[in-house]
Amino acid sequence: MTIAQKQEELVEAFSEFDEWLDKYEYLIEMGKALPDFPEEKKTEERLIKGCQSRVWLDARQVDGKVIFSADSDAIITRGIIAMLVEVYSGRTPQEILSADDRFIDRIGLRENLSPTRQNGLLSMMQTIRRLAEDMSADIR
Repeated sequence: MTIAQKQEELVEAFSEFDEWLDKYEYLIEMGKALPDFPEEKKTEERLIKGCQSRVWLDARQVDGKVIFSADSDAIITRGIIAMLVEVYSGRTPQEILSADDRFIDRIGLRENLSPTRQNGLLSMMQTIRRLAEDMSADIR
């Protein structure tokens, strides 16, 4: 499944809910499904700057693909990073860098987040792209 197909799948899943409370609940469930993040990886260098909540993101490269793992100490934020990990993990750096993030607006997520969570979402997206750029440079 491509990034665009995964994004479309999420847009469809969120469109099944009419109320934003239900969409938040879906995000929370996504966060609960995140694999455990080891305590020893909750380091300062993995902490995403710009998030009100604490969000850790780890990236490693396996067979040319970026594998992300993440955690957050806030339930909705954990759901947001879980959604991003679901979309971007297991992709090549180039796939990540060439993907757009319009699916977030199509879901309506950005407009239904508080300004501080919007900033956190932007920081998460920028960090994912920066890590992909770093790994892309390592391949060259």
